[in-house]
Amino acid sequence: MTNTTTKDEAINHIEKVEKGLASPTASSEHTFDTKLAASVRHRVDWRLIPALGAMYGISLMDRKNVSNAAIAGMLTDLKMGRGMAYNLVNLCFFISYVLCQPFMIVVCRKVGPRYFLPGICIAWGTVIIGFGFTKTWEGLVPLRLVLGLLESGYFPGCLYLLSCWYTKFEVAKRYSVFYFVGSIASALSGILAYGLQQMEGVQGIRGWRWIFIMEGVITCGVAIFAVTFIIKFPDQEKKNPSWSFLKPHEINLIIDRLNADRGDVEAEKFSWKKFFEPAKDWYIYAFAFILLFITTIAYGFAFALPIILSTKLKFSVAMSQCLGAPPYAASGFMMYGAAWFSDKYKTRGPVLCFLCVISLIGLPIMGFVKNPWAQYVGVFVTVSGTNSAIPAVFSYQANNIRGQWRRAFCSATLTGIGGIGGIAGALIFRTEDAPMYVPGFAACIACNVLVILIVAVLTVYFRRCNAQADRGERVLLGDPTFRFTI
Repeated sequence: MTNTTTKDEAINHIEKVEKGLASPTASSEHTFDTKLAASVRHRVDWRLIPALGAMYGISLMDRKNVSNAAIAGMLTDLKMGRGMAYNLVNLCFFISYVLCQPFMIVVCRKVGPRYFLPGICIAWGTVIIGFGFTKTWEGLVPLRLVLGLLESGYFPGCLYLLSCWYTKFEVAKRYSVFYFVGSIASALSGILAYGLQQMEGVQGIRGWRWIFIMEGVITCGVAIFAVTFIIKFPDQEKKNPSWSFLKPHEINLIIDRLNADRGDVEAEKFSWKKFFEPAKDWYIYAFAFILLFITTIAYGFAFALPIILSTKLKFSVAMSQCLGAPPYAASGFMMYGAAWFSDKYKTRGPVLCFLCVISLIGLPIMGFVKNPWAQYVGVFVTVSGTNSAIPAVFSYQANNIRGQWRRAFCSATLTGIGGIGGIAGALIFRTEDAPMYVPGFAACIACNVLVILIVAVLTVYFRRCNAQADRGERVLLGDPTFRFTI
């Protein structure tokens, strides 16, 4: 029997299970029709995606609210108007964020996501409140380092958790909705910040300080709410079915489908050697560098967009705070459309390249057209392409790995190295380059070109590996039926 036939039989078996024409496996006691199987998936969707997306939006809001506070008076009060102080405060977050991810993802797997993810969210909410009482810009540095430590476990934990509940060609749409919910919540932070800024002088506290204090309180509230929704990994849910929101035969169905798809539901016994084993595979870092280049653009705008709207496009402070939200909201249409196409046609790399081309179209419009409203249209185009590319990278990587600890390591590597893009993004739009910011826009254009080149190299490599596996010359990732997704 050929490898291809084995894989086709596994896929056909899943389809028969969902149509009620076959039993999932010996471990499952019931037969499910398509409607019931879809119902189980949708219940998982409603438990995971809104809660994770809301906390991710809070995460993005809390790491970038310094840009809202900056134009609300923080730069003046803390003497950050000149030099690299503002850039330093932004980038120091990513030092601990990048370094601590491998260890935090192991803790997430050991503790379980239900309490770990909301728990660290509550902890960083209290840190954000502390931002509001800082007297000097130097005092922001250790707080940003602690914030990076706490948030380092959240994003990779989310990617890991989502990838554990869905088959290979179900994840793109889920990643896109998760990221879109987070992006919308983050984008609305500008409007929220403007409202909180109006508390200027209440209790003798400046408006920019109220931005931090109240957003920290909101963070803690959202995390407490999310505790009731977050679920464990599938194998952990199976071990304690009395505490699960799914019935035992429903958990079995999900596990059977996942095992037929990639055979890695159960976590192997942990060892650091096994955890770091994927570190020798070069293409793991290719995914991470793709995310690094994309997040360089995304964080560059996250930190600088209100300032660009104010200094380059000459909008008022109120408009600069509020006009940051619509482009992120509009990006959701392209984000979900790209994910739908990617899942339906089982392709990843070409979709990612298309989104980078969209960003390449928007950047010159935003950077070099004279009319401010035309430039604002460029913001829509650029943000749509860049934001949509981020969940596309998640699914691209998730489809090309298997094994629980490999998945954990790769999630940490992806977001860890990708987080370095936050350091670059914090530096590319410098105050001394205002109001044109030519180096920043040139860097964003270069990042998109580099992503397209890396995807081209991965495509050639994956095609060659798949051809070798089809001829029986090699086994990919320990599974004769596994093939890389192009």
